[in-house]
Amino acid sequence: MLKALDVETWVTQRRSNLDEAKRSAAGIIELVRTGGDAALLQMARKYEGAEIESIRVSREEVEAAYDQVDERLVEAVIEAEARITRFHERQKERDLWLEEAEPGITLGVKTTPIDRAGLYVPGRRAAYPSTALMNAIPAKVAGVASLCACSPPPILPLTLVALDIVGVEEVYRIGGAQAIAAMALGTETIRPCRKIVGPGNAYVTAAKMLLREHAEIDFPAGPSEIGILADRSANPAFIAADILAQAEHDPDAACILIATDGTLAQRVEEELGRQLAAAPRREIIGQALGNSGYITTPDLDAAVAAMDRVAPEHLSIMVEDPLPVLMAVRNAGSIFVGPYAPVAAGDYASGTNHVLPTAGYAATYSGLNVAHFTKTSTVQIITRTGLEAIGDTVEAVADAEGLYAHANSVRVRRAYRGL
Repeated sequence: MLKALDVETWVTQRRSNLDEAKRSAAGIIELVRTGGDAALLQMARKYEGAEIESIRVSREEVEAAYDQVDERLVEAVIEAEARITRFHERQKERDLWLEEAEPGITLGVKTTPIDRAGLYVPGRRAAYPSTALMNAIPAKVAGVASLCACSPPPILPLTLVALDIVGVEEVYRIGGAQAIAAMALGTETIRPCRKIVGPGNAYVTAAKMLLREHAEIDFPAGPSEIGILADRSANPAFIAADILAQAEHDPDAACILIATDGTLAQRVEEELGRQLAAAPRREIIGQALGNSGYITTPDLDAAVAAMDRVAPEHLSIMVEDPLPVLMAVRNAGSIFVGPYAPVAAGDYASGTNHVLPTAGYAATYSGLNVAHFTKTSTVQIITRTGLEAIGDTVEAVADAEGLYAHANSVRVRRAYRGL
């Protein structure tokens, strides 16, 4: 069930899956570019088997969704929303900070939210109202004025409720790469977005990567994965449970165990067999386990080095002394420390964000946060005194570069004596 792996094979395979998906995604993008709404309706029939009369979800449908959801679930979503909001509010930067660098020169940074963002909420194999919260909350905290969300039809009532709770009023029943294309390029119904965020399958991720010329994205996010770093103290049952939890997302999900104990993989294998027998999504899990495996290393230093090369979306640290390992690890989307920190806690209610880079991109990108929905402008306030202090330097370097008008723009001011 779990096969022996090497790190380079793992990394290459995760990236090659995206390369293959890009070819299909490119064709879908062109259909949306030329066909607009009509193309979206056609692809909904083809890929989701859905006959759609209206792309946009009406307010009446949102209100009706509340009648289809148990009150306890609504309360759970509200509780999760509060926890996630509380964590993300701590990330918010000041709108403007200014600081005197030296007499006559004040420097600073102005932080501004982007105008409009598109949120992708996966569906089909599973519905993700939690992802509605994870996408929308940092955008709301950042102050994004206009948000839209796309999700494959039929959209689960709880997903509509979650989007409503976080204040997303513009919801479209479109999924897949075509939804990303619609949010990036715009159609008759959907206005284009400045930025698109959210996880999805390989085709959704490929479309995001291909459309960056039109709309910035968060990062490649999907299919899902977990890396588990463990020593002899780790509980095989807990490891197996986390592997199964990740594997049930998607047939293309993947799990990698990197352990210093040569017997751990076998003990985890036995637990996987026991727990899998009772798993409702056994078919999907079985396919995902085909992408999964283990590596045995001689010590924790080697384990950390191997895991940094993997750069997993989720990293679970299950070792006797976890803090040195936490300090040593450099590349991971979100890190779960200790035996009682399942990835599911971060998926739903701890407060951290579960929209994370996959396929090794955690070596380059951070998980979704408030900063993804803002941009910054540097500010300089310079008086005559300040310009005198740096004038010689500016003129000398500008003249050396042959940009004489640059130098003159300083000389004119320094020579000016006023009326």
